[in-house]
Amino acid sequence: MITADFLIDDADVVATCAGPSPRRGSAQGDAGLLTRASVAARDGRIVFVGRASDCAHKVQVQPNAGIIDGRGKTVIPGLVDPHTHVIFAGDRRDELQRRLGGATYAEIAATGGGIVKTVSATRAASEDELVALARPRLEAMLEHGTTTAEVKSGYGLDLDTELRMLRAIRRLADEGPLTLTATFMGAHEFPPEARADRDAFVTLIADTMIPAVAAEGLAEWCDVFCEQGVFTPEQSARILRAGLQHGLKPRIHADELALSGGAGVAADVGARSADHLIFVDAPHAARMADANVIATLLPAAAFFLKLGRFAPARMLIEQNVPVALATDYNPGGGFSPSMPFIMALACFGMHMTIEEALVGATINAAAAIDRQHECGSLEPGKAMDAVLIDGPLSNIVAVGMPGIAGVIKRGEFVA
Repeated sequence: MITADFLIDDADVVATCAGPSPRRGSAQGDAGLLTRASVAARDGRIVFVGRASDCAHKVQVQPNAGIIDGRGKTVIPGLVDPHTHVIFAGDRRDELQRRLGGATYAEIAATGGGIVKTVSATRAASEDELVALARPRLEAMLEHGTTTAEVKSGYGLDLDTELRMLRAIRRLADEGPLTLTATFMGAHEFPPEARADRDAFVTLIADTMIPAVAAEGLAEWCDVFCEQGVFTPEQSARILRAGLQHGLKPRIHADELALSGGAGVAADVGARSADHLIFVDAPHAARMADANVIATLLPAAAFFLKLGRFAPARMLIEQNVPVALATDYNPGGGFSPSMPFIMALACFGMHMTIEEALVGATINAAAAIDRQHECGSLEPGKAMDAVLIDGPLSNIVAVGMPGIAGVIKRGEFVA
């Protein structure tokens, strides 16, 4: 007999997203839907997922266990956000007004806005201030169903501030309740003082910053913004290979504003994920598929930056590239902490089905940060991270509707 101290009983639907990962091709839409199903856990780990009638015979619920009546609800895995920039200081919402007035990303950056504006404010902030500023952002993510997330540095662009940002991420990870993984992104932009000699700044990142980050064990990942006017494919590859030499796994911002070559770099260096990909083409997608690179798509960035197009999700799926989704939550072009909003954009802007978007926001997103064995699906042995939806699964993409009835992290209600 299986014993449990937590039970979601007799839900209308449980979307398990269980099985091999990452999902690709036709399997992208396999959300593992079960009707009239239950999920049981003990000590924060799932011990049973299946028919409610089977649960009644196989699971012994302990006295004082937490029991949730699942009738009228859909249960999905806790959402995973594999691309965020929530550690920063300063405020760039004025840029939104300029963008709505017709200014482009490049025009705003050329007049002192964009990433370098956030860099100035973040360099002036203490570690305690960065932690305090990030807490409500993480709480907002949690309220929208995110239980695991990646968080990047990259608003320091000097050694001291990058280390300070990463230490702030570590403190927030220790606090919980979200599970966080840290990415070093000293290669987010060239700071003003480095623009006269860009190769020297690349050398600083590769030879000084990365070894210092690795020495403190502050990051799991290394990321770079491979884009026209920022880091070239050659510079990006050098940085990511330096990261690999010091135990930092590669991921990359690729092909966001143009076909920059970033997807090719991702394939060449064996990156776990290539992100954005608004301008990726079919030949580069095929290279990603051959190299088992996950496409992490960020439709809110295209939406808030008014780029006029979204990443070609359907082409990527047809090319057998696993698709994950993320918020790109950041101060300048990713104003939403909501993975359900991202799923809605994926469905209505990138022509994904609800099931494909759900897989992209759960098990494929978990795979994009190497957490597929811990979270991203509802199956025995994994963390009891889940989201309760009032009504059918489609309510998760009903923008503005309070469809989330509860968020569970390791068997406890956290939102």
